[in-house]
Amino acid sequence: MTTSDHRPLTNYDRRMYRLMNRREAARFHATAARRRAWVVTHILLTVASEAAWLGAVVWEQRWATWTMLGLLLPWCFATGVINSSTRGLLELRVRALDERQRAERLRVAALAQRVMMWVLLAATVGAGVAALAGVEVEGLVFPVLFSVFVVHWIMPLWMAGLTARDEPDLDDDEDIAVEAAGAA
Repeated sequence: MTTSDHRPLTNYDRRMYRLMNRREAARFHATAARRRAWVVTHILLTVASEAAWLGAVVWEQRWATWTMLGLLLPWCFATGVINSSTRGLLELRVRALDERQRAERLRVAALAQRVMMWVLLAATVGAGVAALAGVEVEGLVFPVLFSVFVVHWIMPLWMAGLTARDEPDLDDDEDIAVEAAGAA
């Protein structure tokens, strides 16, 4: 099994492909509404985890460490559901993807880049307005930069989850094949 770049797939590639294409969790992301709900849940868990991390590191709040650890498992589960809904589009190596998946990966990356541009613009305008209003922005530089970094890092996953298409219904395909065979 090789891809268009003529490099053979490794055992790791095959194992990850099988893992990302398992169908046991399909009920969690079977519809666009469910996928959107998981992405929104993931965004909320990310914001809460990020706030807890900043609380633990910047403001030295001990409870924030436990909060962050408590949010880790649900965050990982939500990440897994989104990855499953995209069949590992962003997790698999490029050589393990077919041409359609490669094009989809590039489309998702371009969309995430456009959205990040607006996030960065909002952060810049917000910092400018705060500075003009006389707010001390020096203490906010690290938390804001860290927040933007996290959003930049996870934005492709969110865009992939939001733009993933429904899987074809196999029952409908079988019905069509039976009807076609009966008509012949």
